[in-house]
Amino acid sequence: MKLHKYLFILFLSVLTLSAVAQTESQLRRKKEAIQREIEQLQKNLNKAASGKKLTIQQINTINAQIRLRQDKIGTINSEIKNLDNQISQNTNTVHTLQGQLGDLKKEYAGMIRFAQRNRNAYDKMMFIFAAKDFNQAYKRIKYLQQFSQYRKKQAGYIENTQQDLNGKIKVLDKTLREKSDLLKEQERERERLGKDKNEQSVVLNKLSRQEKQFKQDINTRIKQQAQIDKAIRLAIQRAIEEARRKAAEEARIAAAKAAAEARAAAARARAENKPAPAAPAAAKEKNTNELLTNDAGSAKLAAGFENNRGRLPYPVSGTITEHFGVHKVDQATMNNEGVNITASEGAAVRAVFDGEVLGVSLIYGKYVVILMHGNYFTIYQNLKSASVSKGDKVSTRQTIGVLANTGDIAELHFEIMRGQTKLNPEAWISK
Repeated sequence: MKLHKYLFILFLSVLTLSAVAQTESQLRRKKEAIQREIEQLQKNLNKAASGKKLTIQQINTINAQIRLRQDKIGTINSEIKNLDNQISQNTNTVHTLQGQLGDLKKEYAGMIRFAQRNRNAYDKMMFIFAAKDFNQAYKRIKYLQQFSQYRKKQAGYIENTQQDLNGKIKVLDKTLREKSDLLKEQERERERLGKDKNEQSVVLNKLSRQEKQFKQDINTRIKQQAQIDKAIRLAIQRAIEEARRKAAEEARIAAAKAAAEARAAAARARAENKPAPAAPAAAKEKNTNELLTNDAGSAKLAAGFENNRGRLPYPVSGTITEHFGVHKVDQATMNNEGVNITASEGAAVRAVFDGEVLGVSLIYGKYVVILMHGNYFTIYQNLKSASVSKGDKVSTRQTIGVLANTGDIAELHFEIMRGQTKLNPEAWISK
């Protein structure tokens, strides 16, 4: 029974440690991904640092770097918590194995004493011949044979248990060293976070001295974005009008066909002296979403886009440094109707889903690409060049252009729309 208990404990330990190892691996990958993002942002900041003029992108990049650093510290805390659990489990396993080893040694010592008392063949023969009948003598012979076999097995159990114990002690020592390394890494990240916050403070002081210029930059950005938005809405409106024209033409053909059928039915009714059939009802006008998904292909694209909510790939490999919605930069209020993703200059910009190129425009020296996915649209701004043209079919993750610098930092402005309604891209792209 003790052996079964021992095996059961080891089985549970293996299962638990396997689950912990999986979580530990996930945390390590997350930490490494965060570090890559921090390093990329720092490269961009180093390039921008030479400029005397402070930009919105620099402020957003520093703020994003601080958020990432805090996230990394949180990930390290989770790793430490996992290691604490492993240390506790391994310590319990070591204590269990030590107790099991002690019990096995006690049992083995008892068997050795018994064997010592019956060490010669004469004693064994006397033990057998002392039986009251043949049946008991046979059982005693079997007992001596089984006892000898069990003693050998018991020696094997002791050796295996000792090996397991030594292995667990090594694992425990390794885990304690890992925890020590993580605590040192955590301390280093806290120091770096402090430096990032000091840099943020310096930037904000610099901002107060350049406040007038900074506000002018924000106003310029708002005006430029308004013009880009106007061009985007016009392109989408043209697509809606084209869909409406096609729907109207289809409705006209269908109405003409229905009218001809109605006239034929009325003529047959007159010939047969029957009442004339009722006139067909007029078709209802379709709304925008129905117009844009009027055909099977467009409807399939829209449904596929919706089904991939939260799983769409990033349009560029980088970090979101400005989020969707209204927010403040110092005293200035800004409304971002998409997200800004900071990446390296010249990075490939990719389609997030299958679709068709609705338009490619060159505005303020940068390209804007609009893709149509049924009644959904994705917009990619601040491209140095575009590798697609209006009417092209594109597939998920297909490169549609390369990223340009915006000010001192390479930043993609990405939007998602349903009809004419702006949506929060962070709810649609993968985390």
